[in-house]
Amino acid sequence: MEIIYGKSVVQEALKAKHKAMKLYVDNKSKDKQIEEIITLAKSQNLKIQFCDNTYLQTLTKGLHQGVALEVEEYKYYDLDQVLKNLKKDKPVFVMLDGLEDPHNLGAILRTCDASGVDGVIIPKNRTVKLSSTVAKVSTGAIEYVKVIEVTNLTQTIKKLQQAGYWICTAEKTDNSVLYDKVDYDMPVVLVIGSEGRGVSRLVKEASDFIVEIPMCGHVNSLNASVSAAILIYEVMKTRRG
Repeated sequence: MEIIYGKSVVQEALKAKHKAMKLYVDNKSKDKQIEEIITLAKSQNLKIQFCDNTYLQTLTKGLHQGVALEVEEYKYYDLDQVLKNLKKDKPVFVMLDGLEDPHNLGAILRTCDASGVDGVIIPKNRTVKLSSTVAKVSTGAIEYVKVIEVTNLTQTIKKLQQAGYWICTAEKTDNSVLYDKVDYDMPVVLVIGSEGRGVSRLVKEASDFIVEIPMCGHVNSLNASVSAAILIYEVMKTRRG
């Protein structure tokens, strides 16, 4: 089980009908959004426990805003099923190579939901997992973005290439090109590396394009969620002409 918290996170989970067991509410709350959450919970016949702020703090890991929800653990999607059910001519996926920070994953899910990305691909091992922290940072987007777990990223890249996808990896190398010099008007997978190590050698070697985001300051890299957002919206801009 997982305890998620925060008004927007809990509300979106209930709207998406994420399997839930119990709603916890601050007994002193008079917030209109929380009243809407209670109404949603009652419509789904959920148990509701009114409690004090101290008890809510013991359940959560951050700012709970007066509400928390006990839910079934987040499940991952199967890549073959997602590909089979796609109806777009030019889908967009984001692949995360070894991402470790749940705040980055949450922010990336939020951007993916806003931009209509078709799914986020992560490896099963050595990576951040879906959690209450990810849910909180995503402000509910975790309920709508398909997160796909795969055993091996390089094998997954080969499968996607055989299915007509082009792999575009964000990394500054001797052979990289500026991110806005690629025509993204095609089925594409945007690869973002880990916060410390970047993209693995095998993933880079399997990629069709290596792109870099120009920087003129003193640091040599951007936050992973920022890099993802820049590339995602460049794809959108390219497709809008």
